[in-house]
Amino acid sequence: MITPLVLSFDLDDTLWPVGPVIAAAENTLLSWLRERYPKAVHGHSIESLRAQRAGIADRYPDRGHDLTFLRHRALKDLFASAGHDEALADDALEVFFTERNRVEFYDDVRPALLRLHSRYRLFALSNGDADLARCGIADLFDGHVTATGAGAAKPDARIFAALIEKAGVEAAHVMHIGDDPLADVVGATRAGMQAVWLNRDAKQWPTQFAHPLRTISTLTEIA
Repeated sequence: MITPLVLSFDLDDTLWPVGPVIAAAENTLLSWLRERYPKAVHGHSIESLRAQRAGIADRYPDRGHDLTFLRHRALKDLFASAGHDEALADDALEVFFTERNRVEFYDDVRPALLRLHSRYRLFALSNGDADLARCGIADLFDGHVTATGAGAAKPDARIFAALIEKAGVEAAHVMHIGDDPLADVVGATRAGMQAVWLNRDAKQWPTQFAHPLRTISTLTEIA
């Protein structure tokens, strides 16, 4: 195995559990909308708003990787259908992002990142729209490549190529760590990178994929 020079990390469900974060953000946004613009969300629930966003993705198939665009466009449509100015979507999106970046790290994350930061260059590689600065860990990373910025989501080769270009090293010198077998492990391996599966919950590896180079249950195991 080639000694890595760069470590890249998935964010959602790798550094923090994302389900509770998104649920809290969506509930906060809906409460905000009901208080200030009740007409815009009359008859709506979290589920119906999610279905609306799914419809946006169908309308803009070339933007399906861009979660920020989809949410922003959905909010614009919501306000417009109620006769409000679409520009109100900017404020609504900020309400969502404030909560979306209020993450609770897994216990091993901060100690591991602090230790690894002293030995490697660290990058984030994510399909989601979390903000490292708002999450409080931007100082530990040399860069962040997102699906929005790369124009493609993992496991698409383009997002891994964007990371390799940003890191300025050959693919084989990058080790990517993430929780998703296809998006993180298979995607990184196909891009020529080393890949480590972070399996926090003792899940079974999908039989249709070749086994990863290495499997860990916490970031503490990265030497």
